[in-house]
Amino acid sequence: MTDTEIMPQAASKRVFIKTYGCQMNVYDSDRMADALAPQGYIPTQDIGEADLVLLNTCHIREKASEKVFSELGRLKELQGEKRASGGDMMIGVAGCVAQAEGEEIARRAPVVDMVFGPQAYHRLPEMLERASAQRHLHPSLKKAVIDTDFPEEDKFAHLPAAKKEVTIKRGLTAFLTVQEGCDKFCSFCVVPYTRGAEVSRPVAQVLAEARNLVEAGVKELTLLGQNVNAYHGVDAAGRSVGLGELAYLLAEIPGLERLRYTTSHPRDMDDALIEAHRDLPLLMPYLHLPVQSGSDRILKAMNRKHTSAQYLRLIERIKSARPDMALSGDFIVGFPGETDQDFEDTLTIIRETGYASAYSFKYSTRPGTPGASLGDQIAEEVKTERLYRLQELVNRQTTDFHASCVGKTLPVLIERVGRMPGQVGGRSPYLQAVHLDGSTDLIGAIHDVEIIGTSTNSLVGRLKQAVAAA
Repeated sequence: MTDTEIMPQAASKRVFIKTYGCQMNVYDSDRMADALAPQGYIPTQDIGEADLVLLNTCHIREKASEKVFSELGRLKELQGEKRASGGDMMIGVAGCVAQAEGEEIARRAPVVDMVFGPQAYHRLPEMLERASAQRHLHPSLKKAVIDTDFPEEDKFAHLPAAKKEVTIKRGLTAFLTVQEGCDKFCSFCVVPYTRGAEVSRPVAQVLAEARNLVEAGVKELTLLGQNVNAYHGVDAAGRSVGLGELAYLLAEIPGLERLRYTTSHPRDMDDALIEAHRDLPLLMPYLHLPVQSGSDRILKAMNRKHTSAQYLRLIERIKSARPDMALSGDFIVGFPGETDQDFEDTLTIIRETGYASAYSFKYSTRPGTPGASLGDQIAEEVKTERLYRLQELVNRQTTDFHASCVGKTLPVLIERVGRMPGQVGGRSPYLQAVHLDGSTDLIGAIHDVEIIGTSTNSLVGRLKQAVAAA
């Protein structure tokens, strides 16, 4: 969970936004704050002083909705305390849980004033006005404002531009959503039902927001999308532009030094994007490319529409274009019908690919998805044992990858003060945390760092200049 951080400005009301889940939700929370600013709301990190609390939810994790209801129970108590002392607090539930279970949230949690999905947050001011009017009604007549439609209009076009002081508060890196929704309909996934069909932002809109962020001090942008490499934004000439071409256009922005994107689908990794990795130094050599399973039988049941062999050939092409490319992936163990051999096939593809990192989960049903109605569910203890074995293998690969960096000199974007006195920290091109001794003057720039050691989840380095001076 991440609480949105925004620089204060003159206003009379305060909003607390709690963000669950993915990077896109972090981006969405920032834009909610932007949408509320003209209404006089400024963000706060103290939930006790908030006039409005928004829970920006995620439906990916197991029992996500129950965690939301648990949080709403605590907010009901806090609201009661505020009212007892003469104050009040409005409550809204946003994001993917809201999209999937809007009516149920309103029924089970009358304390909620607003329920709205990811495609509706640009209408927050209008929803607030309607919700405020409801609060004057008798409790028996009061109803939550629910907005879970998939609108035809472009929500991004209705949002105010992100303010520079907001960006500075967030730091040297920023997220930028370029694509939303999914047309793939993997049988385990709720995204097509909570985020809608694939939609890409126009090229000019993406470039304008990117320039604003860079002018505000951002050095590294991460482009976001449920299937970000399915991006097909329209340019001024009405032409469809893919993510590879968009990367070339972003590379022309003065001051932008690093570019990343997530999350990708193997089916959308085209030649133009692979060539961009070959040609553009600012496009980082780290790619998150989920495969989910190494078994063709399970991939078919998941509706992934690619085979393990096709995935491995794609990896070969990517590494041929960018030999220093490191990969991360996603894996689901215990999908309905997964046999011991299916699982062994997954371990095989992990060994053949060699991951720098990976995310792995036990399969759990998501109501409304095709996978929820499948038979031959795998016993929980079997899923647990398989997950342990898979994570043990991936952890060994991650450890080996970190060890392979020792002795190399990597460009590190120094972002922050370190945990220890006299220490600073940043990120390598491979998204690894790097710690080194150095002054705060190093923060804000990319420096050559010699990697001299590793720890459990990070690298230890020393400034290359210091090596030369020694």
